[in-house]
Amino acid sequence: MDSHIYIGLMSGTSVDGLDICAARFHGNKYEILTATTCQYPNELRQKLLHAHELSAQDLAQLHIDFGIYCGKQVKEFVARNNISAAYVASHGQTVFHTPQTGLTLQIGSGAHIAAESGISTICDFRSLDVAMGGQGAPLVPIGDELLFPQYDYCLNIGGFANVSTNQNGTRIAWDICPANIVLNAFAKTFGQEFDKNGELGQKGTIHTKLLDALNALPFYTEQAPKSLGREWVETNIQPLIQSANISIEDAMRTYYEHCATQIGKNLQKPDSKTLCTGGGVKNTFLMHRIARHTQSTLIIPDTQLIDYKEALIFAYLGYLRINHKPNCLASVTGAKQNVCGGVVWEV
Repeated sequence: MDSHIYIGLMSGTSVDGLDICAARFHGNKYEILTATTCQYPNELRQKLLHAHELSAQDLAQLHIDFGIYCGKQVKEFVARNNISAAYVASHGQTVFHTPQTGLTLQIGSGAHIAAESGISTICDFRSLDVAMGGQGAPLVPIGDELLFPQYDYCLNIGGFANVSTNQNGTRIAWDICPANIVLNAFAKTFGQEFDKNGELGQKGTIHTKLLDALNALPFYTEQAPKSLGREWVETNIQPLIQSANISIEDAMRTYYEHCATQIGKNLQKPDSKTLCTGGGVKNTFLMHRIARHTQSTLIIPDTQLIDYKEALIFAYLGYLRINHKPNCLASVTGAKQNVCGGVVWEV
């Protein structure tokens, strides 16, 4: 196994910026060298947010343009930090994710990242798993298993909340519920990009009928492996909220309770410890509500790990790919077998 520097790139469903993390790995040990977030120019962000609405040609062009953007950001990042990296490992921006039809699409051309940055690039980590009958998500749990084994649960709260845990010696993981993808949409109606510390959500009152309807969605009783995408939110969450015919404040407060309830009930091992990362962890109101619904002790690490754990683990997925080790677990995704996924563009 090598000890080169790997750069992980992560862009989540919230589209709030490109996370870049440079790390070195020694087996199952990691060292974060430096990390940063590049805020998207507004025009690019709007295109990424509405990528699923584009024509085939425009989407193909955005795939290229986003790859060029990522490559340029990596080139500036390594120059600014005087880093000599062996590989870039990129998650890409998810546009479509319906694994039950065999479809998953993350844009951001790896060829163009490699060409612009001058660094060999690994991308498209999901497709092989989906082709093998898996969900293609979540991908982070193998990093949870190998890099963070001291925690009973690893919870990430981003656009969607997901969790992984070791059950009887096997790592399993699943998406829990939509999180910031819904909360941020509410915040936008107030002219804000996100609800800082839940200040907007706290103003409303829980609407019991809507809460019960949200909690009754069949997805929540399905067994893992299972994953969520934007399409599921549009089909299941949005119609319930719209049909409730209540104020935005009340709908938002109700969704906070729904999110906290679903996350809390997935963290029920007594005397357990949960590592909490992702942008949602900075929402003090949401974390307070989750704590009321769980028996697990919520561990909030330093800001660097909160912000960059996913980018760190994508660097690790690249490290595993180059060293021909499995980087996607069938026990997590439901695929026929573990796979070593990722397309490599060598330069």
